[in-house]
Amino acid sequence: MGKIIGIAMLSGVLALAAGPDIQQATFSKDVAPILNQKCVTCHRAGEIGPMPLTSFQQARPWAKAIRDAVLERKMPPWHADPKIGKFANDRRLNDAQIQTIVRWANAGAPEGNAKDLPAPPQFTAGWTMGQPDVEINIPKHYDVPAQGVVDYQYVIAPTNFTENKWVEAAEVRPGNREVVHHVIAFVLPPEGETPATPGVRERDRFGAACEQTRPNPETLKRFSERARTGGGPRQLGVHLVGWAPGLQGALYPKGSAKLIRAGSRIMFQLHYTPSGKAAVDRDTKVGLIFAKGPVTKTVHTMGISNMNLQIPAGEGNYESKSCFTFSRDVTLTDFMPHMHVRGKDFTYQVTFPDARTQTVMAVPKYDFSWQTFYKLADPMHLPAGTRIDCTAHHDNSANNKYNPDATKEVYWGDQTWEEMMIGWVTFTADRQPPAPATTSAAN
Repeated sequence: MGKIIGIAMLSGVLALAAGPDIQQATFSKDVAPILNQKCVTCHRAGEIGPMPLTSFQQARPWAKAIRDAVLERKMPPWHADPKIGKFANDRRLNDAQIQTIVRWANAGAPEGNAKDLPAPPQFTAGWTMGQPDVEINIPKHYDVPAQGVVDYQYVIAPTNFTENKWVEAAEVRPGNREVVHHVIAFVLPPEGETPATPGVRERDRFGAACEQTRPNPETLKRFSERARTGGGPRQLGVHLVGWAPGLQGALYPKGSAKLIRAGSRIMFQLHYTPSGKAAVDRDTKVGLIFAKGPVTKTVHTMGISNMNLQIPAGEGNYESKSCFTFSRDVTLTDFMPHMHVRGKDFTYQVTFPDARTQTVMAVPKYDFSWQTFYKLADPMHLPAGTRIDCTAHHDNSANNKYNPDATKEVYWGDQTWEEMMIGWVTFTADRQPPAPATTSAAN
């Protein structure tokens, strides 16, 4: 009841603020431009949005639901603290846009003059980043049972690259969204070379974790048990790109790219969640767009994690921390906090070599259902000696409606009823050694 009253009060405030003589909002002239800019990337055929909103006929039945969702700021989904940092991919609606949608819905959702309708945005069917130069599919299909627990699946696909490639955009497309929980694509080196554990290469090259991040004995025991059955962690290579609800493809600034060496392979980490009926995933794939011009910066993605989680049963505000100190000058471009269903909040803080501190990104109400990379509007220069501290809180109490079992102690683990604490960051080195020689990346 309180929620309904709050929405009604806010609707009234917005209506009063608009004034009695304001022109009636119509779909064609006023609402369609907002949806095109902020919504239809997801709310179109074949995408994650539960209903398309690319036309008046599609949007009209949902007018009141759209109004309520934007008033509550549930949509578009965005969880970063608006008082901390500015982000290039900020999906939030401003007050004027919310007011427009409210006036339109409250007026009966009129269509208006079709001549006012803006040209629809152009998309590449099946991709948010545009048409890939290369698509790499999982090499076999997976049968997902109707019930039970499915361990992470790992499958290797060849790239068949005969030369080094610079990748300026990458995107994973799940083959069956009903059962694909998430996918991460890693780059494995050519056959015969030992792959790195994710993030280790970056940590070794660019600095060091500044507190213990190895698993505690109980977590190591669990890892060992899973390894015996083929479900344990393994050396996955270098992080390329991932997919989860809310997470779109990676697009890097001009002149920046990730390097995939000739002969490399793609390791897919596939997490399936049974949906109540047997299903098959045949079509999960990763698409790559190659840089068409010179590349001067190599993009790196690294997780600043704490694997020592040991969350007591019933604990409602368990704190976990992780940190990393850069030994080289870098430019920070993206954040992505990651936890599971007990995650409450997540904060990144930077401490510069002169001891100045700055909170650079925060998610005060973490939502596991929406995984988002937060792209800085102005990439941040971090001189050598800068430390990034990540602080998170977890709710393992019965008050957390998403908590699968408040009576059990929780450790680090892959499955959603276990927990994680990772502060993903994406960055480039300000002064990097030359990358391995490559021919034209566009070939």
